[in-house]
Amino acid sequence: MSFGLTNAPAFFMYMMNSVFMNELDKFVVVFIDDILIYSKNEKEHEEHLRVVLTRLREHKLYAKFSKCALRLKEVGFLGHILVEKGSSGRSNRKRPETVTKIRSFLGLAGYYRRFIKDFSKIAKPMTSLTKKNAKFVWGPKCEEGFRELKKPQPDVTKPFDVYCDASGRGLGCVLMQEGRVIAYASRQLRKHETNYPTHDPELAAAVHAPKIWRHYLAGQYPSHIH
Repeated sequence: MSFGLTNAPAFFMYMMNSVFMNELDKFVVVFIDDILIYSKNEKEHEEHLRVVLTRLREHKLYAKFSKCALRLKEVGFLGHILVEKGSSGRSNRKRPETVTKIRSFLGLAGYYRRFIKDFSKIAKPMTSLTKKNAKFVWGPKCEEGFRELKKPQPDVTKPFDVYCDASGRGLGCVLMQEGRVIAYASRQLRKHETNYPTHDPELAAAVHAPKIWRHYLAGQYPSHIH
């Protein structure tokens, strides 16, 4: 793109996933330009670091050393605290106290917006504080929206349930956790799929869901597909 990738996060995310295609979910997790490398021990971690840095060099991408943190036993990533033994807890994020921090929080929460009903409506009181010349007053509506946006995020320390079904026209899937709906997914049947016997589209739905939500279903806890 002639204007670079600064204003094209979706394209940049696609590029990063392509760069680390062979390493994703094995020892690498990528969100836009944040790269998390996880390993069982220090020796393995050294090899994983070498692979990741080699990949970046091969594609002429550069990591800013001042923003790199190596050999950590605990790290914050996408609103969660990841610890040495593999378990993770939700980050105790305090309410943002500046416009910059509000934008940072909304950027993180925006990653989950497809899982949150009425996201824009909930975020509106905080979004209004980021407007030019707006007076910074953190009121009850901002606090309510802030708490609401933190609450619906999926908890990766707990198992998920996926419910799938199919009709003669399409596939439908629901991602749930502890009886709460996290996300919906659906698509129309392709032309050749309309000729499938009944059980085949239902199996296609069971295959479709893990592809969409693999970053949740590939966690350390078993998930169930119904």
